[in-house]
Amino acid sequence: MIDKLLVANRGEIAARVMRTAHRLGIATVAVFSDPDADAPFVALADEAVRLPGATPAETYLRGDKIIEAARLTGADAVHPGYGFLSENAGFARDCAAAGITFVGPTPEVIASMGAKTEAKARMAAAGVPVLPGATITDDTDLVATAEEIGYPLLVKAAFGGGGRGMRVVHGPDELQTAVEAARREAAAAFGDGTVFLERFVVDPRHVEVQILGDTHGNVVHLFERECSIQRRYQKIVEEAPSPAVDEALRKELGSAAVAAATAIGYTGAGTVEFVLASDGTFGFLEVNTRLQVEHPVTELITGLDLVELQLRIAEGEPLPPSVTEARIDGHAIEVRLYAEDVAAGFLPATGTLHTFAIDGDVRVDAGVTSGSAVSPHYDPMLAKVIAHGATRADAVRALTRALATARIHGVTTNRDLLVGILREPEFRAGRTDTGYLTRHDPAALCAAPDPVPFAVAAALAAQARNRAEARVLTSIPSGYRNVGGVPQRIAFARGDEQLDVRYRVRPFSATVNGAPVDARLVSATPDEVVLEIGGIRRRYTVRRADGTAYVDGPDGSVALVEVPRFPDPTTTLAAGSLVAPMPGTVVRVLAEPGTTVELGQPLVVLEAMKMEHTVAAPVAGVLAELHVDAGTQVDTGQVLAVVEET
Repeated sequence: MIDKLLVANRGEIAARVMRTAHRLGIATVAVFSDPDADAPFVALADEAVRLPGATPAETYLRGDKIIEAARLTGADAVHPGYGFLSENAGFARDCAAAGITFVGPTPEVIASMGAKTEAKARMAAAGVPVLPGATITDDTDLVATAEEIGYPLLVKAAFGGGGRGMRVVHGPDELQTAVEAARREAAAAFGDGTVFLERFVVDPRHVEVQILGDTHGNVVHLFERECSIQRRYQKIVEEAPSPAVDEALRKELGSAAVAAATAIGYTGAGTVEFVLASDGTFGFLEVNTRLQVEHPVTELITGLDLVELQLRIAEGEPLPPSVTEARIDGHAIEVRLYAEDVAAGFLPATGTLHTFAIDGDVRVDAGVTSGSAVSPHYDPMLAKVIAHGATRADAVRALTRALATARIHGVTTNRDLLVGILREPEFRAGRTDTGYLTRHDPAALCAAPDPVPFAVAAALAAQARNRAEARVLTSIPSGYRNVGGVPQRIAFARGDEQLDVRYRVRPFSATVNGAPVDARLVSATPDEVVLEIGGIRRRYTVRRADGTAYVDGPDGSVALVEVPRFPDPTTTLAAGSLVAPMPGTVVRVLAEPGTTVELGQPLVVLEAMKMEHTVAAPVAGVLAELHVDAGTQVDTGQVLAVVEET
C-alpha cells in the first residue's frame, strides 16, 4: 500500500493528483521551486520540500533532489504527473533503486517508448501503421535523409512532447535552422537534444486512445480523444469521443492501441497517439507513457478516476470491472487556458492574476488562484476547463458560457480565442483537424466586443469610487461646477487604441472619442455599473488594479489601462528600439553593434516558458546600441537594442 505520495510536478496536475490521493487516504508531499513557493499546489500538500532555484533544470528536472525529498519526508511513492521527469526512464530506475514506487510503467517500457524512433520500429513489428522517419545524429546527411522521407516533414524531439522541440520544414533551405532550433528547445525542456525527422501529414485529425494495463497482464482501452485544434503543435481543445470516429473505426483504433500496449508489456495509464486521415486511415505517432493533460475528458465520459487507477495499479491491484466494462456516457470537451497574447503570435504572458473565477457547471483543474503570480519559467497553462453533457452540443454550450462569463484579471490569456472556437460553425459541426487555426485566423476568432460601453462603465465606476473616497464636500454631486456645460473626462488605452470618454452624471450623457453614446445610466457604484444601451440593459462589473480597469459584462470582458492626464516624457522610446515582448532569458545575439541590418532581420532570441522567441529589427539601418548579451534576464518592455534607420 502507498501511504505517502510525493508529486514530482507543479501547477494544476500536482493539485489534481493530490486531491485524489487525499480522497484515498494517502498523505502527500509537494516539491517546489522558488517561484512556486506560494503556489496553490504547495499549500494543498501535507508536506512540502523546497528545490532551490527557478529553472526546470535546477528544480523539477533534478531527479536526485526529488528522491532526496522523498527520503527526507518518508514518501514511499512518487507520481511524476506529465512533463518534466514523467517519461524519464533513468528517474524511474533511480526511484526503484531507492525503494520508492514509481507510479507509472516500468523503466524498460519508458525507455523503449521514450526513444520515439525505437518506439516506431516496435509498433511496426506489432502491426501498427507508422509514418516514415529517421533519427538525426552528428553523422546524418540531413539533406539526403530529408529527401528520402519527403517534404513536408516534421523535426521532433526524440525524448519529449507537448509541442516543444518541433518544427515543420517545407524545403531544404529551412532544414538546418529548424533542426538546430528544435535541438535547443528539446535540450532545455527535456534535458536531451536528440531530434528525428518524420513525414508531416498535412491537416490530419489528431486522435489518441487512452490505455490502461495492470501487473496481471490485462490491457484495455478507454476509447479515443480528439485533439486536433492546436497551436505551435500543442493542443488547446480536446474532446471525447471524437466526432469523426464511428463504432467501426473506434474498434480499429482501440485494437491498434491495445496491440501496441501489449507488445511492450504496458502497465499503468498511457496514451497511443495517431494521425487520422479523411479517408479513415491512421498512422502511429507515439506512445505517451504517462497521464495526458487531457485525461479529464475520458474521466467524464467513463466516470472513472484515472489517477486513482494509476495508484491502484502501482499497488498491484488488477483492473476492476468498472474499467474492463466501461462504456461511453455523453460527451466531454476540455480547453486549455493559457497565459498568452494571441494577437501577438501566442507570446507567453506574465504578471499577477488579480482575479481568477470561473463559474458554471464545469470542472476546473487550475494551478492558480486569485493573487497567483505567473512567472516566465514554466509552461503558460493556467487551468483546464472541462464540460460534460448528454450530447456534444450540451457540452459546447456549457463550456462556452463558463468561459465567456469567467473573470480573469491581471494576465493576458487565450480565453477569447477559446470562446471564439467554441462558437465557430465548423467546430460546432465537428469538422476539425490540425489545420483548423490555419484556416481560421486566431485574431479574428478572438475578436473582442465593442469597447465603448466597457469604457463608459469604467469611467462611471471611477467617478463613483472617487466620490466614495472623498473626504470633503461629500454631498456635492460628482462633477459639479458653478458654471455648467463642461463634462468630466477620462482616457483609457486598449492595446494601440485610445478611448477618450467624456460624460455628465446628472443628467447623464456620454461620448467616446467624440461620438455620442446612446445610453441611459441605471446605477453606478465603484464595483458595478448598469447601463441601458439601445434599449438593452446590461450589468458591468468593474475591478481596478495597478492602473487598469477590468470590466466584465454579458457581452464579454475588456481590460482598459487608465491614461495619465500628464504622461511622463521620459518614458518615450527612441526610434528603432527593440523591446522585449515578454520576460525571459537572452539565449542568442545575432548581430554586433555597427552592423547593417534589414527590416525584419532577427537580432535577439529570447527563451521564455521553455519556448524560443525571435525579436527582429523594426526598421532597416545600423545596429547602433546593444544592451544585452547571451544569458541576460530581461523584463517585458525592456530595450534590447536600438537600430538607427538609414
